[in-house]
Amino acid sequence: MPMIRCLAIDDEPLALRQIVGYIGKVPFLELAAQCQSAIEARAYLEHDSVDVIFCDINMPDLNGMDFVKSLAVPPLVVFTTAYSEYAVEGFRVNAVDYLLKPFGLQDFQRAANKVKEMKEMERSSVAGNAPDVLYLKADYRVVKVSIPDILYVEAMSEYLKVWLDSQPKPVITLLSMKKMEEHLPDSFMRIHRSYIVNLNRIREVNKNRVILDSNTELPIGDLYKEAFQAYLETRILGK
Repeated sequence: MPMIRCLAIDDEPLALRQIVGYIGKVPFLELAAQCQSAIEARAYLEHDSVDVIFCDINMPDLNGMDFVKSLAVPPLVVFTTAYSEYAVEGFRVNAVDYLLKPFGLQDFQRAANKVKEMKEMERSSVAGNAPDVLYLKADYRVVKVSIPDILYVEAMSEYLKVWLDSQPKPVITLLSMKKMEEHLPDSFMRIHRSYIVNLNRIREVNKNRVILDSNTELPIGDLYKEAFQAYLETRILGK
């Protein structure tokens, strides 16, 4: 299993040092960064991603709870705080665990094991248990998606929007386009750096665009035009 990348956040230097030290003692955890404020952590996440955040709640300027709520698709979260009254609210935002200060290595290890279990489930299920199904991690849930139901996949920074025929809103998941391509059958093709399309759902090809329905047109990128044209030529009838 790949190492689990961690972001440690605490405005108290000693508490931050303790979390960093505990991360170093757990074999499957890897420290990606440490921050002394939620604002600093937000700036870090704008250009890099992590698997889990170990985050203090009671911090100046922006507290940990509001920070996590502000993230569009947050990674897994373990809250750390000296105030037990935050526990219920912590679980309302789907925190993996809640560590009440002062906590020891055994408590931290327990929380880390929960994170590991969730990551293993995510990685093992993303490919699905059947050739026509994907299981995607989205908002602390694992969502079952029928592959034929997928209209197209849209890249959004380090996240993907998976647009389905059966529902108006996309499933948003933390995944790369390359990884998604690996788990989709040949009936899907990448036609743009930001789009993978279900070839069976294309109604029309008009110049440098594919039309899926009256409301959806996707561009064909220059880098992908040749491969897409080759696909079309094997199927076009007429002069």
